[in-house]
Amino acid sequence: MKLGEGGFGPVYKGTLDDGRAIAVKQLSVASHQGKAQFIAEIATKSVVQHRNLVKLYGCCIERVKRLLVYEYLENKSLDQALFARGLAYMHEGSRIRIIHRDVKASNVLLDADLNPKISDFGLAKLYDDKKTHMSTRVAGTIGYLAPEYAMRRHLTEKADAFRFGVVALEIVSGRPNSDSTLEDEQIYLLEWLGIFYFLKYYL
Repeated sequence: MKLGEGGFGPVYKGTLDDGRAIAVKQLSVASHQGKAQFIAEIATKSVVQHRNLVKLYGCCIERVKRLLVYEYLENKSLDQALFARGLAYMHEGSRIRIIHRDVKASNVLLDADLNPKISDFGLAKLYDDKKTHMSTRVAGTIGYLAPEYAMRRHLTEKADAFRFGVVALEIVSGRPNSDSTLEDEQIYLLEWLGIFYFLKYYL
């Protein structure tokens, strides 16, 4: 059964021989995420395990076909819950420090008990916490990018914290980060809130 489709490709629901439900992500030929991102996701998830991170059960590579097999979370993606513990673990608790780079509501899934788990590590970066930052190409979803990362390509764990803040604003405001059905000045959540802040401060 097809569950949906994202930048990586389609996601299907399946069942293992032992009865466990799984989610299978298939890399689309037209996907902007290629072999490097596929391998990055496998490498990242193979070294970190946490109750607030989606479990990767395995992968499959056959010619041009690439599949990732995850635990299935029946409550789909986050639009109403917080997931700070998973981020804190990646930034401080894990022996290998990880910056996710694409934290957003649709990349946080909810299990049967509504526990949030961070997913989609295709853009994740490992980093040395002894350095002040790393310089890398800008990647992620527009509207969730920290200013210093978007403008100067300076990447630290604070970029994930910024994205977490945007998701928190989505939850508090009850609206998505971007909504093309609204008027121009209201399409992007941060710009819309900035207008309110400006009016409150100067009027």
